[in-house]
Amino acid sequence: MTRRTDLGTASPVVQAGDATSVLDPRGKAAALYEARRTRRPIPPFTDAEPHLTLADGYAVQRELVPMLLADGDAVVGYKVGLTSLAMQRLIGVDSPDFGPVLASTRYGDGETVSLGRFIAPKIEAEITFVMGERLQGAGVTVDQARRAVSGAAASMEIVDSRIEDWRIRLADTVADLASNGAMVIADEFVDVAGLDPRLTGMVLSRNGEVVDTGAGAAALGDPLGVVAWLAGVLGERGLALEPGHLVMTGALHAAVPLAAGDVFLAEFARLGSVGVTVTE
Repeated sequence: MTRRTDLGTASPVVQAGDATSVLDPRGKAAALYEARRTRRPIPPFTDAEPHLTLADGYAVQRELVPMLLADGDAVVGYKVGLTSLAMQRLIGVDSPDFGPVLASTRYGDGETVSLGRFIAPKIEAEITFVMGERLQGAGVTVDQARRAVSGAAASMEIVDSRIEDWRIRLADTVADLASNGAMVIADEFVDVAGLDPRLTGMVLSRNGEVVDTGAGAAALGDPLGVVAWLAGVLGERGLALEPGHLVMTGALHAAVPLAAGDVFLAEFARLGSVGVTVTE
C-alpha cells in the first residue's frame, strides 16, 4: 500500500532571470508525463538538443510538476541527486541536482513495490531527514540545517528513468525529476542530537546477502550539508524547505538493479533498518 501524505504543493521553479534555451519545455514535460503514465521511455532530449543546460532541465521540470499535481498528487519533500563525486564525474557536473518527492511514491518499511510501476529501476540506500523548521536562503550553514531538522531516518530510493536506457545527460535527468522513482522510508525518525551523519555506516543486503556498504560522508561529505545546499538553491527560486518536508540526501553506494522476488534491507548505524520486497 502506498502512503499518500499532503505536506504541501510547492514545485521547483526557474527564476525569470535564469537563462534557458530549451525549445518547447511544456511539450517535453508532456512527453515525460506520458512516459511515466505508459512506462514507455523516450529518447534523451539532449540527442536532438545537445546544448541543453541545467536551467533548461529545470524549465522542463517546472512544467512537469503541475501536470502530476493535477492528478491529485502532492509534494512531500525533495530528493537531491548527484551528491557523490563518482556520480558527478560520470555525468560531468560539479554540483548536485534536485527534484520533488511525490506522495504517491512514498512507501513504508516492509511494504511491497511492484516492478510494473517502473521502467528501469535501481535501488539506493540513503539518509532522509524530516524538517522541523522552515529553512531557506543563500549561505545556510550545516549548523543551521541541523537546528532546522527534527529527525533522520533510514531510507532507500528507487531511481528510475523515463529516458531510454538511462542515456541521460544533466538536462535529461533534471527534467525527469532527477530520475526519482519512489522512496522507502523507516517508520521512525531518530533525533539528530549527538548524531554525526557523516559517520553513519550502512549495509545493504539483497535476499540476505550483502551487496554494498557505505557511509553518510558519501553524500556531499555530509548529509546535513546536502540539506543546507538544497535550502540555498530553493531560496534562489523563491521556495523553502517547510516543516514536515522530507529531504533525501543522496546515495551512499552504487545503484543496484531490481528484480522480482528481491528483498532488500538497508541497515544503518543509529538509524535502524528499512526493507522492501519487489514483485512483478
